[in-house]
Amino acid sequence: MAVTEITNLEFGKMVQAAADKLNQQADFINSLNVFPVPDGDTGTNMASSMVSGAKYEREETSDNVGDLSAALAKGLLMGARGNSGVILSQIFRGFAKAAAGKQTLNAQDFVDAYANGAKVAYKAVMKPTEGTILTVVRESAQAGLNKVKQTEDLVEIVNAIYEASKAALQKTPELLPMLKEVGVVDSGGQGLVDVLEAFDESLSGKKVAKSADYKPDQAEVDEMVNAMDHQSVQGKLDPADIKYTYCTQMLVRLGKGKEVTKKFDYDTFYNYLAKLGDSLLVLNDDQVVRVHVHTEHPGQVLSWGQEFGDLQTIEIHNMVWQQEEIMEHDDEGDAAASDEQASQPAETEPAPETAVIAVASGDGVIKLLKSLGVTHIISGGQTMNPSTQDIVDAINQSGAKQALVLPDNGNIFMTAEQAAEVAEIPTRVVHAKTIAQAMSALLDYNPEADLATNQESMEANIGNVASGEVTHAVRDTTIDGQEIKKNDYLGIVDGKIVETNPDLEETAIEMVKKMLDEDSEIVTILYGEDGTEETAQAIKAAVEEVDDELDIQIYEGGQPVYPYLISVE
Repeated sequence: MAVTEITNLEFGKMVQAAADKLNQQADFINSLNVFPVPDGDTGTNMASSMVSGAKYEREETSDNVGDLSAALAKGLLMGARGNSGVILSQIFRGFAKAAAGKQTLNAQDFVDAYANGAKVAYKAVMKPTEGTILTVVRESAQAGLNKVKQTEDLVEIVNAIYEASKAALQKTPELLPMLKEVGVVDSGGQGLVDVLEAFDESLSGKKVAKSADYKPDQAEVDEMVNAMDHQSVQGKLDPADIKYTYCTQMLVRLGKGKEVTKKFDYDTFYNYLAKLGDSLLVLNDDQVVRVHVHTEHPGQVLSWGQEFGDLQTIEIHNMVWQQEEIMEHDDEGDAAASDEQASQPAETEPAPETAVIAVASGDGVIKLLKSLGVTHIISGGQTMNPSTQDIVDAINQSGAKQALVLPDNGNIFMTAEQAAEVAEIPTRVVHAKTIAQAMSALLDYNPEADLATNQESMEANIGNVASGEVTHAVRDTTIDGQEIKKNDYLGIVDGKIVETNPDLEETAIEMVKKMLDEDSEIVTILYGEDGTEETAQAIKAAVEEVDDELDIQIYEGGQPVYPYLISVE
């Protein structure tokens, strides 16, 4: 059956189908990460971004598709995580601009809006690279413009766009040699293909997988819950500022138990809980439903669950008490010792003229950054990219008159820049890709200088440091002619794998040796959650044998993913 216009109903179904599809495909998209390291997060970022967009679209009360597309674009903008999420938001920002004011979209309206999305996405990237999501959106948009000359049936047109996106995706390895060497397609491009597949399935009436069909594993659930908890406490120092006291989680066996009075319906179940708090996560299959929510009424949450089934597991944490404990047991008596406490300066201190905001994780890393002048921390980094909203909130809630943001991760650059554009105070981004670069940049921070001067001088200092990271390979692959085996350790210097070895200590030592040159003076070793001070001392001893005049410093960083972060200046 031909479809000649997209109404609010069709549009809403398409958007929700895309969010569901990306949730289902997140792990697969993550696996397309070129580097075989445990930090692939393109799928997670795109899914989180689209879920935010879908939420804004659902909450928009207008039945005007132009208004709904604007709401989608706003939700994508504020929920965007990582470069892939930002580019996705730009595609639909362009789409919304072209669709503005339209009650429904006919065939020409739709292809023009999507084509405008491609143009806006290209403009958003400083140096557009072919072989990425940009290639996929451009070529699929052109296919739509071609098809609309032949038919007004949107089912045929959207299918043509989807098929063209698949063809464009398969060409990405020919356009980016690194993709071809590793044997994968572009991960961001794959995410856009999944969005378009969902549009195609929804509009044509093909079977569309719903949220209830998606069964994330426990690791995914834990990551989503951790991200919500980080977001909830970000920017909160005083326990009194925490809006909801109880982090409540439960696992309900649907249809089981003595108190069952209702048959499970996702929207009914979700909407009731949404009124009880925030940071709500509801995931289900045919047998169980998992719930995470921050609330003042955990008893009501549990009672609601029992109306649909018995409670298999329950966890309730008093977040206010936890925050009080963190403050009470701060071994330095300084409220900035924890991730949450570091999010804002002490209330007794006046707000700084300039907020210096960094993205980081690990208590030791945070202490170092604070000692170098950082005033606010956004909890995150690899695998935990903050959203635009997270960064905007940190800026706006800082109480400062202006702000500098250090993303400390290349995948957060575009999100930070997007946040700077919509923040309430003047904001500049210092493009530090690593913690080491951030530390070097902060050495040149001058509280008396203006934003532009600080940004320029701090970024100039970034080039004075080499950044090394040690982690493990998650799959067999070949990169830059190097054969890498799963579970081997990798030494990565400024984004390039320079060492691979089954032994962690040897990997770190050989990596540092390759980082040294005749101008090297200072080596800084941060050992993380999976590193030890003993091994850090062994690395230090080995490096001293190479050059005993080096100043070698060791700190407990506490960072996840990377057992050792090592910088050379």
